[in-house]
Amino acid sequence: MLESKWIFELLLIIYALSLVGYFIDFMKQNKKVNQLAFRLLCAVWLIQTALLLHQFFVLKTIPFLTLNDGLFFYAWILITFSLILNQKFAVHFTIFFINVFNFIILLLSILLNAQRLINQQSSQFIHEILLSHIVITIISYACLTLSFVFSLMYLIQYYLLKNKKAISFIWRFGNLKWLDHYSFMTVIIGVPLLIIGISCGIVWAYVSTTEFYWIDFKTLGSIIVVVVYMLYLFLRVVKKYKGKIVSVYNIGAFLLLLLNYFLFSLLSNFHFN
Repeated sequence: MLESKWIFELLLIIYALSLVGYFIDFMKQNKKVNQLAFRLLCAVWLIQTALLLHQFFVLKTIPFLTLNDGLFFYAWILITFSLILNQKFAVHFTIFFINVFNFIILLLSILLNAQRLINQQSSQFIHEILLSHIVITIISYACLTLSFVFSLMYLIQYYLLKNKKAISFIWRFGNLKWLDHYSFMTVIIGVPLLIIGISCGIVWAYVSTTEFYWIDFKTLGSIIVVVVYMLYLFLRVVKKYKGKIVSVYNIGAFLLLLLNYFLFSLLSNFHFN
């Protein structure tokens, strides 16, 4: 299955970009982003369809008889359903979570096949998923760090304006409205990347020789961080909170992220050991 691993790498990259697009569309209701995410998902479906047809007509094997092939076929069916839902119903958040689950299933299927094939390409592919986990997670941390900075600048600017202090250099901090907006935008980019990064890490740990623990400081801490940032987005999008209250919350969420990265990693059974 992994004779041309670049196909599967391309498949996963396109899928990840589609997930980010669907998440942004749900948060901002951007029609152009939704169309781009839909086209990327169509590209994933076409690549998967081509791979299934190749397996059936060229390799002369039924593409769902084994567990690994069955997972790949199951992922194809879920993508098909999500494409239909995208066209017929306005349930973009549902589509996002269906495809997060499906991304994990697809990744698991590909890695299980790579694990079964004892060769240099399959071993390299499994290692690349670990690198993807690290890189994507760090990028998400960078986005959330920017969001923290914008929220901190918002609070400083808010304090200066409220107390009418240092008027001569207030402009350097930027407009309150835009600081709030940039803080929000960097979160809605960082959160889906964090979810994808964690998913890559969990699936990699499952198929590799590394011992994986659900009851682990870093694992539970990462899940809690995602939940805390999802609550931030709930407050912004559903409850319509803006300004000072969500800026304070966002700073607290980032401090939790730092605690998870530095302290919980040291206490983890498999991170940084």
